Amino acid sequence: MKHRYNTISQTLQDQYGQRIRKICVDGGFTCPNRDGTCGHGGCAFCGERGAGEQLDASLSIRRQVEVALEHAAPDSKWILYFQNFTNTYAPVEVLKERYDAALIDDRIRILDIGTRPDCISEPVAELLASYQDRYEIWVELGLQTANDNTARRINRGYDLQCFREAVSILKAHGLPVIVHIILGLPGETLDDIRHTIDLLNQLKIDGIKIHSLFVMKGTRLEEWYRNGDFTPISMQTYIEWALDCVLRLSPDITIHRLTGNCLRELLAAPDWIPQRDLILHTIDRRMYRENLSQGSHFSPASMDCST
Repeated sequence: MKHRYNTISQTLQDQYGQRIRKICVDGGFTCPNRDGTCGHGGCAFCGERGAGEQLDASLSIRRQVEVALEHAAPDSKWILYFQNFTNTYAPVEVLKERYDAALIDDRIRILDIGTRPDCISEPVAELLASYQDRYEIWVELGLQTANDNTARRINRGYDLQCFREAVSILKAHGLPVIVHIILGLPGETLDDIRHTIDLLNQLKIDGIKIHSLFVMKGTRLEEWYRNGDFTPISMQTYIEWALDCVLRLSPDITIHRLTGNCLRELLAAPDWIPQRDLILHTIDRRMYRENLSQGSHFSPASMDCST
C-alpha cells in the first residue's frame, strides 16, 4: 500500500533513482542543556546518550563510517547523520574537523546534522552552507512543541522565539530544515499539537519527524511515570493525533518519520511503541478508506499562526 503522504523514502527514490541508506554517527558532542550552559540533565525524556543508543561511541568518527561502509555496494548512496546530542555545539573549527572526518567516501550524498535551535548561529550556518557544493545538507532541529509552557515543563532549555530565529538563519543560507515534534508530551492536547503544526506550516519548514513519546529508563520522565505524575497516551490516541498532523500539514513538507522508536531493553512504557508497522498501516488504511491525503485539512489561513 503506497502512502498518501510525502515520505522521505519516496522523495529520495525519485531524486536519486535508488534507495538511500543512512549512517548514524556519534560525533562526541554534548548538549548545552546538560553541561550547565542553559540547564542540567537534558530534556525530561532524553536518555544518557541523547539518541543513537545503538552506536559504538568508542570508535573514532572516521572508523564509525568505515565500519558502516565495509560491505556496502559500490553503487550505493548514503546519508551521513550526526545523531547524538547537539552536533553544532562546538567552535566552528571543531565542527569542520569532525564533519570532515566523516565525509570520507564518494557514496555519501547527504550530510544530516541533528542539533538545537540555540546552537545555530550565522557562523555555523555559513559552515554548513559551505558543504553545499559537494553534498545535500539537512539540519534537524528538536522543537518538540510550540507551547513554551510545555517546553519549560520538559526542561527544553530555549523558547519559541529562539526556534524562529534559528529557522530564519538556516533558511537565509538555503539550508533545508527538518523539525522534530513529539506527540503525547505531559499536559499537551490536540489543540497544542495543531498549533505546533500551524507554526511549522507558517515557517515553511522542509521536513518533519513526528515522534511518539516513550518513557526511557533512567530519565526524569520515568520518575514521573513511576510516581504517577505522567501517563502515556494510548496507541489509538497516538494514531488519531498523528493522522491529524498529516492532514493539517502543508503538502509541501516531507515527512521523515511518523512514529518514534526505542530499544526494547531501554523502554519503560508504553508497551505499544514497538508496533511501528501496525501504527503506519492503520494510518494508511484510514487515509485510503476516507480518501484523505497529506494536507486535506491544510488551510492557507494557518500560515498566519502567531505565538
